[in-house]
Amino acid sequence: MLNRVVLMGRMVSDPELKKINGGISVTTFRIAVDRTYVKGGSERQVDFFDVVARRGSAEFICHNFPKGALIAIGGQLQSRQYVTKDGQNRTAIEIIVDDVSFTGERDNDNTDRISGSQIRKFSEDGGSQEIPGYADNMTDFQGWFNEDDLPFCKAKEGVII
Repeated sequence: MLNRVVLMGRMVSDPELKKINGGISVTTFRIAVDRTYVKGGSERQVDFFDVVARRGSAEFICHNFPKGALIAIGGQLQSRQYVTKDGQNRTAIEIIVDDVSFTGERDNDNTDRISGSQIRKFSEDGGSQEIPGYADNMTDFQGWFNEDDLPFCKAKEGVII
């Protein structure tokens, strides 16, 4: 079975750090994610997702991602049932964060917060490790292949195959 969600969006509000069950850090927040498809003559649609982060990832998010900041998260989709104060049964669907990444977006003072290629992976014990991103190993791709070697790119008599 596979349960993996990866999203990039903007923070809807400033996240608030809370302590629960013996001092475990937790934060809940929403991110707004633009849809890729736009109907002609209409505005781009936006989806809002509820997100939960615990321990080190919660502290990291609260410290580095204010309202409006672009954030990339990875985690698992989880649902839970609860009863409202007036007795209504409800279902909450949330993304439980296990890794967080900066997007490479610049602050207002034109300095990078952190390289967009850096990702933090958080463990249940609250520790984290930096995972080198793709930009750390970027090389010049020029000369890696010849277009004649790729059969789907060959043009024969003005027709691309």
